[in-house]
Amino acid sequence: MRTLLLRTSCATLGLLAAAGLGGCTDTGSGMHMAGAANAASMSSPPAGYQKVSELVKLPDFLPGLGTLYVQPSTLPAGPFLAYDRDGKLVSTIYMVPLDDIRAQKKFDELAVGPDQTVKAVSMYYNAGHPGVEKPHYHIVLWHVPEDQAMLK
Repeated sequence: MRTLLLRTSCATLGLLAAAGLGGCTDTGSGMHMAGAANAASMSSPPAGYQKVSELVKLPDFLPGLGTLYVQPSTLPAGPFLAYDRDGKLVSTIYMVPLDDIRAQKKFDELAVGPDQTVKAVSMYYNAGHPGVEKPHYHIVLWHVPEDQAMLK
């Protein structure tokens, strides 16, 4: 169990580095990358992203996550762009299958969403759901403080 936790932690750090967090700086109000856009101004996904609820059997809005968009070619890892009830981009989510973590799979050149400002990172286990059926971890890059996102 301890080995799995260590491998999971190492895989997560590698995933976050691949997502571009290695080049971020702490400005005192959160982590930022050069040229980062403002999350509050982003109200629609970039071209090529499709609403997850139109691709798989999931509701339009998932409490705690929001309305998700993904480029189908990036499945299962993503990134998934999560918008709150106000239509603001609040997080970017990667869904990494546990099998891939155990196999020490390398994730090169993961796409980064349009907002590269990261206020916090959450990581938690999910047993599987439509779209990513296998057990996996959600790695959430929060672009706004989680308690400010309208996700209920």
